[in-house]
Amino acid sequence: MILTTLDWTLIAAYFVISLLIGLYYTKRAGKSTHEFFLSGRDLPWWLAGTSMVATTFAADTPLAVSGLVARDGIAGNWIWWNAALGGMLTVFFFARLWRRAGIVTDVEFAELRYSGRPAALLRGFRALYLGLPINCVIMAWVNLAMAKILHVTMGWERLTAVLVSLAITGLYSALSGLWGVVVTDFFQFVFAMAGTIALAYFAVNLPEIGGLEGLREKLPDSTFSFLPRIGADTTAADGTMMLALPVVTFIAYIGVQWWASWYPGQEPGGGGYIAQRMMSARDERHSFFATLWFTIAHFCLRPWPWIIVGLVSVVLYPTIADKEVGYVMVMRDHLPVGWRGLLLGAFFAAYMSTIATQLNWGTSYVVNDFYLRFIKPGATPRHAVWVSRITTLVIVGISAVVTFYIDSIRQAWEFVLESGAGIGLVLILRWYWWRVNAWSEITAMVAPAVGFAYLKLFTTVQFPYTLLYLVGWTTIWWLLVTLLTPPESDAHLLKFYRRVRPGGPGWRRIARLGNEPEPEPIAGLLVDWVAGWVLIYATLFGIGTWLLDSFAKSLVFFAVGAIAIVVIYRDLSRRGWKTITG
Repeated sequence: MILTTLDWTLIAAYFVISLLIGLYYTKRAGKSTHEFFLSGRDLPWWLAGTSMVATTFAADTPLAVSGLVARDGIAGNWIWWNAALGGMLTVFFFARLWRRAGIVTDVEFAELRYSGRPAALLRGFRALYLGLPINCVIMAWVNLAMAKILHVTMGWERLTAVLVSLAITGLYSALSGLWGVVVTDFFQFVFAMAGTIALAYFAVNLPEIGGLEGLREKLPDSTFSFLPRIGADTTAADGTMMLALPVVTFIAYIGVQWWASWYPGQEPGGGGYIAQRMMSARDERHSFFATLWFTIAHFCLRPWPWIIVGLVSVVLYPTIADKEVGYVMVMRDHLPVGWRGLLLGAFFAAYMSTIATQLNWGTSYVVNDFYLRFIKPGATPRHAVWVSRITTLVIVGISAVVTFYIDSIRQAWEFVLESGAGIGLVLILRWYWWRVNAWSEITAMVAPAVGFAYLKLFTTVQFPYTLLYLVGWTTIWWLLVTLLTPPESDAHLLKFYRRVRPGGPGWRRIARLGNEPEPEPIAGLLVDWVAGWVLIYATLFGIGTWLLDSFAKSLVFFAVGAIAIVVIYRDLSRRGWKTITG
């Protein structure tokens, strides 16, 4: 790719603005770890929610989605579209509870919900396990995506690409804390969306494509289906292969994956950097709307420019082996002068927003939940901030090394899903069932790791079939351990109930024990949850139908989405918005 002075100017301007934002918030972040990791719990919903979206809009996601579309058509996106069910569960069942908990990290929740040595063991283990190896694997696949982009467009080797990208991001993340991260996220999200929309526009209007109508003519109809064909692959009358999704795979995606597996940004019950943003919101109402905005933008708005470019790449480069690179090749070969710099800047924006969050989030675990909890509990705020900044840079170095041991973005995705398969139900029920204890959660972390190792070493079972085995294996073990180990003390459970006020019948015994008001019924929240994911899928398919078929047909989807909004609004209004204002 040949870059002009204008291209380089746009790229340089982007980096300068990002660094200036980081420098501006350096002093504020240095006041305490609450400022460094939680922005003083003062984020408005639109900023917290946009930061969540920007974080999940990484350099890897356009490439991964393009690869899915090239291999399996639009319906291939169900590997992550299924997570909308879990996303809406977080909106209605957990956003308010995370803000109400008043903790610094979701790992700290272990000693809020549980007690004694098992709780401390769980907190320390999760802090190091998620903050270092898992976090560095996540960062490594984002590094890999950025390295692919810079190799195809600029000819840079992986080492050069990774070091340059990480150095800049690590610098402003270490200086500015979460305030700098989320404000930069907002700027980066707008910049990245503008760039990807521009690429989709130029790509689909190439003479070789002929607009959206020409694109439809050049690819089989099955490629454009939003819903997968279930069963076995078949051959159409014209000789076109009709791809299908095996029944077991569809069951794994829709019936298991969204609630059973831990995955960054899609944790059942919230968690990770999503919980960090919810806990950083000004109040429970801002936490609710931040998570709602994130879920809508994440599933409905972001993916369509990527999908369109993925479809174009199938037409332009039908024989490439690495389907994920097709997105970058469209960018390299078909962008006008000036727009090339904007698109590269957009990818840097997507990359940096994700890496900055992963650094701040991972550092919060290592510092708040391990160093300050077990090594130096009495550290001054100034000392804690400096340790946080040093830890940030250490994680930068580890993730750079891990990058060279990953070959595929999808491979890394699947590893994270498999290694946490089965823990999701514990992460949900710990909020709504008093009987869950620390050993339940410890077991749910260890069991999938043991099962994953066995499947990889001694069987030929592949993803997503592995999910079904691992979820069943993990669920049996954690339930068995829960019933064989003593529950938390009534005094500790009552203290947790009074602070967080979870709803549902699972806390009725504890509420009555302490003469507390009955837990809030959750039937209405279940209705809101169903309406929520109907809203997401109706909007997602409505936008896709508008772009790829006709506006008239899309109105049916938008009408269904509007009905879902009315259902949610009326239910929350009927209860005086108690579910989101506490």
